[in-house]
Amino acid sequence: MIFVTVGTQLAFDRMVSAVDTWAGSSGNDVFAQVGPTDTKFNHIQQSEFLEPKDFDHYFNSANIVIAHAGMGSILTAMSYGKRIIIMPRKADLGEHRNDHQLATARSFVGHAGVSVAWDEDELIALLHRIDSETTEQDFVKISNTAPEPFIQKLRELING
Repeated sequence: MIFVTVGTQLAFDRMVSAVDTWAGSSGNDVFAQVGPTDTKFNHIQQSEFLEPKDFDHYFNSANIVIAHAGMGSILTAMSYGKRIIIMPRKADLGEHRNDHQLATARSFVGHAGVSVAWDEDELIALLHRIDSETTEQDFVKISNTAPEPFIQKLRELING
């Protein structure tokens, strides 16, 4: 199963439409959290928003996560040990206020478990390639808590 998430603030129809197009010919099960949009997609299941327990369920069930280049989505994928494809929103297309997601995406190029699609064609090409891969990729799984030495240093700083 593939899980698509656009975050909670804005729709990202350009990305979701590309996945929908691919899903029409791939036969893969895709569920997308699409944000506030009026667009109805033809080949995927969708919901504007998800309750935390449902979000957790889809993230856990996914073989691949596709997301905007938001740090929350990237860090969540890393904490779950999930392969993620990120596609940055572009301000000149009215998808965000500025292009900070382009900088975020650039910083993750080549990072284990993270693939970057710069546009719809690259996203579909990545999906075709990943769909046909048979080998496992090394993932970088991160903890969702800080390391104990760091926490201890913070305690010392706070307590004086």
